[in-house]
Order: sequence, then C-alpha cells, then structure tokens
Amino acid sequence: MTNSITLTKAPFRADHVGSLLRPDNLHRARNEYKEGKISYEQLRQVETNEIKRIIDKQIEIGLELVTDGEFRRTWWHLDFLEHFNGIEGYVPERGYQFQGVETEKYQIRNTGKITFPTDHPFIKDFLEFNDIVAGRAVAKQTIPSPNQLFHVGIRDEAIYPDIEEFAKDVIQAYRRAIQLFYDAGVRYLQLDDVYIAGLSAPNKVFEEGGYSREQYIDLALRVINGVLEGKPEDLVVTTHLCRGNYQSTWLFEGSYALIAPTLFVKEKVNGFFLEYDDERSGDFQPLEYIPREGARVVLGVVTSKNGEIEGKEAIIARINEAAKYVPLEQLCLSPQCGFASTHHGNKLTEEQQWKKLKFIVDVAKEVWG
Repeated sequence: MTNSITLTKAPFRADHVGSLLRPDNLHRARNEYKEGKISYEQLRQVETNEIKRIIDKQIEIGLELVTDGEFRRTWWHLDFLEHFNGIEGYVPERGYQFQGVETEKYQIRNTGKITFPTDHPFIKDFLEFNDIVAGRAVAKQTIPSPNQLFHVGIRDEAIYPDIEEFAKDVIQAYRRAIQLFYDAGVRYLQLDDVYIAGLSAPNKVFEEGGYSREQYIDLALRVINGVLEGKPEDLVVTTHLCRGNYQSTWLFEGSYALIAPTLFVKEKVNGFFLEYDDERSGDFQPLEYIPREGARVVLGVVTSKNGEIEGKEAIIARINEAAKYVPLEQLCLSPQCGFASTHHGNKLTEEQQWKKLKFIVDVAKEVWG
C-alpha cells in the first residue's frame, strides 16, 4: 500500500484523467465475445493482460499514479451506473448529439429505488487492478459523478416525483460506494462530471422540473458535498469537469464562469481537473474563486483530442497565466480529458498518447521540479 505521505501529493503535478486508447486485440476480443467465439473468462484475461501492460507503461514514463485505462468498460459512465440497484441500461432511439456526430445508442434509466450493491463489479475490478499495481504507484479509481444521474430523462418521476428525494437516495448510494471502494484500498478517487459542465454552458436552457439554472447548480453542489460528508481523511477525491469527449468531438462549450462562484468556492473536493485545451474553454479568470491553499487545480491545457504535441514553452506560458489567479504551488498539469472516454477512442495513435503523457511529465518536472 502506498504511504500517506505520497497520497498527500494527489492530485499529482503530472496527472491524467483516466481512460486510455483500447488496443486492437482488446477490440477484437470484445467483438469475439459478443459473437460467442470466446468466453467471458477469456475476454477478461485479455483485459487483464492489457491492463498489466499499460500500468507498466505509465510507470515507465514517470507518472506517480496509474489507472486501468478503463479497459473493462465500454463507456466511462454507463457501465458503472447501470449496475446500481434501481438503474438499468437500454438502447434508446437516438444517441447523444455531439458536435457533428451522434453517439452510439446506449443510455440508462431509473427503474426503482436507488441503492449501491455490495457486489458491484467495479469493486472486484479495483481489487485486481490494485494487486497488479502492487504499490509501485498510486492506483487511481475513476467513476462518474453522482450528478450524472440528474440528466434529463433518467429519473422516473413515478418512482421519484420529488427530485430532492431522488437526490437523497443518490447521495446515500454514493456514500456507500465510496466506503466500499475505500475498504477495497482506493485512496485516490476521481468523480467525472459532464453534468456540471453543462450547467456552465450559456446556451443550454434549464427549465425542466421548475428549477432555474442557479437552483440546479445549488443542487449539484449539495449532492457532491452530501456524498463526501464524513469521507475518510486519507481518501483524496477530485472532480473532472468535462464538456464531452467522444471520438475527438465535444458536447458543450463555455467558460466556468457561471458555476465558479458556487462550485469552485464550496465543493469539498481535493482537486479540480479542468478543461482548458481550446478557445471553447474560456479564460482562466474563473479560477480566482478557488480558495487559496484549498483544492488543487489540474490544468487540462494539453489536448487528448489529437496527436499533435503542444509546444513546451506555450504550455509553460499557459501555466504561468493561470498562476495569476491560483498560486503556482496549487496547480498541476494533465490532458483536458481521457484518451478514450468510450471504447471508440479519440483520433490519435497509442504512440501519440504515450508521447503526450510523457510530455506532461517532462513539463511538470521543469515547472515544479
């Protein structure tokens, strides 16, 4: 088990969001499993072998944390959420409409009272992952934020006519999840949140349920802080505010200005992973709301959406620009998102992915030593 001194450094100066490009043999094994050509055990062995490989690679390039690349998932969020009691996965008539592309059709819906099952498969997955890591780095676990369950169309209003009752059960389910992950050995947990980024998208209209945008921002804050109430002191929890990441496309645009005065000030996380890789992200000014000596800010100024390596001096200049609003010692560096939020992956090669992550490690060493 990694010692507590190391854990206090998370999020790390050089960090990453979590998902990694699936290799061809994993895609092939998944297809063969769907076609009945191999067993589930055979598929899982392919996943395990590839997870071992990418753990070694992350350590080799100098990262102090490792993830399993989300290699056992199809989607960054749906695989986790559909295993809750009271939630099921299904195939809708349409997928999400991203910029210029409609996603593969899959979604979740509320079917009963929501609780977190003791036998959730992600717990077993982490135990196996952590055994492979064997203390060589910090094993980071990523899961979707509880706020993902508040997207329009998921809650069944016949089961939960009152959104506050829905929120109460979601909070309790996630508190149980966090405790079970902690018992399994998780000490670095990331909550991925597209919903909150949507709350900051100026062109998105909020009229459903009779709540205003401001009321939904307040609810999102209460949900996260309710989940984190009483969490173990040595558990580091960060949140990644994501504007959508599907085959190198995006879902929302707009700065963090609309949510910063509430969420940046009051959300009780140890770090914010923020997307700042293009003009859609706005400027760094909303960072002025981050409390001094509070949460770390992980600057996603290196893009995961293409394979071009950014200029080192340009990235250092952006870090220094952000340091006008948040002390340099409170900043870290990462890609703006994962490299494969879904099994499809972004439009770059695995070699380019590793070069990007090595570049982040090298820049972090130059900036922070």
